[in-house]
Amino acid sequence: MTARDVHLRMRDGIELAATIYVPDGDDPQPCLLEALPYRKDDLTSSYTATYERLCDEFGFAVCRVDLRGTGSSEGDATDEYPKAEQEDLKEVIAWLAAQPWCNGKVGMFGTSYSGFNSLQLACERPPALKAVCAIYATDDRWTDDVHYRGGALKLVDLVDYNHYMTPMCALPPVPAVYGAGWREEWRRRIDTMEPWVLTWLRASMDGEYWRHGSVRRADGTGYERIEAATMIVAGWADGYRNNSFRTIAALKANGTPHRLLAGPWAHADPKTAMPGPRIDLDVEMAAFFDHWLRGDGEPDRVDVFVRGSTRPEPDLDLHEGFWTTTTTSRAETHTLDGPRSLDVQPDVGTAAWIDCAGHLPWGQSGDQRADDARSLTWEWPADGLTLMGHPTATLRLTADATHGTLSVKLCDVFPDGTSALVTRGSRCLTFRDHVHGEATHVVPDEEVTVDLELDACAYRFAPGHRLRVSVAGADWPNTVAPPAPVTLTVQGGEVTLPVWDGEPADPGFTPGAETSSEDPAGTTWTISDDVLARTTTCHVDHGSDYAVPHEGHAWEHYTGTVSVDRRTFAQRADAACTYRLTWPGVDVRVHSTMQVELGREWTDVTIDLEAYDGEVQVARRQWTERFPR
Repeated sequence: MTARDVHLRMRDGIELAATIYVPDGDDPQPCLLEALPYRKDDLTSSYTATYERLCDEFGFAVCRVDLRGTGSSEGDATDEYPKAEQEDLKEVIAWLAAQPWCNGKVGMFGTSYSGFNSLQLACERPPALKAVCAIYATDDRWTDDVHYRGGALKLVDLVDYNHYMTPMCALPPVPAVYGAGWREEWRRRIDTMEPWVLTWLRASMDGEYWRHGSVRRADGTGYERIEAATMIVAGWADGYRNNSFRTIAALKANGTPHRLLAGPWAHADPKTAMPGPRIDLDVEMAAFFDHWLRGDGEPDRVDVFVRGSTRPEPDLDLHEGFWTTTTTSRAETHTLDGPRSLDVQPDVGTAAWIDCAGHLPWGQSGDQRADDARSLTWEWPADGLTLMGHPTATLRLTADATHGTLSVKLCDVFPDGTSALVTRGSRCLTFRDHVHGEATHVVPDEEVTVDLELDACAYRFAPGHRLRVSVAGADWPNTVAPPAPVTLTVQGGEVTLPVWDGEPADPGFTPGAETSSEDPAGTTWTISDDVLARTTTCHVDHGSDYAVPHEGHAWEHYTGTVSVDRRTFAQRADAACTYRLTWPGVDVRVHSTMQVELGREWTDVTIDLEAYDGEVQVARRQWTERFPR
């Protein structure tokens, strides 16, 4: 194998920094492309081991690209998934296919961001792109990304990705890769940037902005644009789990070659993620690309892990369950009697924490019984019941205010009362008619019908267990609580379950690590109650340091706090992030803070960014903006 850095000139003269890995031998091979904004030469330099393995063990050429304006690439990083990014990557794919070491066939792959743009490029249909593998990615940026859920702003994500992309985009190019002028480019980058989060907060309704970069259109179509063989990898503890059954069903209907691999994992490598059982995903992905880039393809395939009843833990290492290769289900409907009223408590949801678990402190849901006790609940026996697909809930509701939020959870209740979250769904009631529709105020005491699709799941209840439907008016801090107190009344409704009667099947995967790589040492994750102030607060603090290429070192540190006043429903989010990078003779640091205050009518945001070259402050920027709620 040989590896080398290259600079790829785009149509407008901008050069993208890329690293190429070429296997030994004279025969041209397919090339696999991953394109990310997360800095290939320092913050994500650990990914190199995967590229080298795909090259050395499986014989693929591999290309890793820093996207425009990020890492050591020129240009401006204006947003995630801008149109210029898709145009750049079409040029990159054409260049790769034309190289003498490539057989003319290119595959795209990656986790999260690079899973998103793999699907986006599949929709663009560049001629040489023959297959994509999207790991933990979404088909719908409005309903299933880290910005909004059911029309409600996602809160804890504000203090994670939604903030840290500001300082990351303000870091300089790597001097050894960019060359002379890196300091000037760094200053230009800071002077011209705008935090992406401001764009996301402005786009508070579905529309053209969110449809760009989404496979799924608002009417449910859009998948017909994909012709390349498509592998979807989903995790039941991950926030992008809905890009599973519905995407595969659409690809199947369109005759697009496809494979689904859905396991128990959080937003991390299935080889080391929690919870297990873990598998070696590189082996499965390499086999998929081998079939479609070297051979004549393979039959469509589905492998799904059905979770079994397991006592919940925030750092659960292993989930009970089994694998299967069939997903066909039948509908079973249960009635929810009413009327039943609930004075909404804005901090209900802390036991469920976040709907996209990943690396700690973004862990898994705990025992739901405390939240269940502050919700409306219905339940029935579920001995051996198995769900496979999207449960749905149809509720007839009234609210006594012009706003409200609906949260519906399905839980597995153990004989001793332990309540394990199975799946959830939520909706801001200003989008009560359709999550892709227009926002309208709630009319107090006017009955509305809300049809809610819950997250995709595959789950079997143990004998003697019960299924609980838990309905609340908040799913906090996963999403923001309503802007002011409100009482909800469920007049009646029903829940429809996708019941599965299939059998287990062993897919014969190569095992991953015996235990997760997650280490809670040095990580803070607290939920506290200020009794007199009537305030609930969640706080995280975590970081790491490690060696990076070119004799360098990197430090990362993140803190985040979200809080809600249980009397007024006023909410706040505070985030801080620091990145420091050193190489011989170079020491650079970027620090950013963000404060978000959510009142009854307005959301106020302040972002401060400072950049240092050694001990000298070389730049400071501040952004302030007010958004209507």
